Amino acid sequence: MSAHLGILARAGIVRSERHSRSIIYRADLDGLRALTLFLVKDCCAGSSELCAPLLAELTPCC
Repeated sequence: MSAHLGILARAGIVRSERHSRSIIYRADLDGLRALTLFLVKDCCAGSSELCAPLLAELTPCC
């Protein structure tokens, strides 16, 4: 499990924090949002109106 979580941490999807001998992993919401946005931008075979609501939700406002 540590190897998989380490890969996700290097990819920016999770963050790790060491507490003495333990490593606590948490989801990196900005990294997950960026990954999801990347995957959804070209998901609907050119029919962007199908994914438009999800793209609007994922795109940062500022």
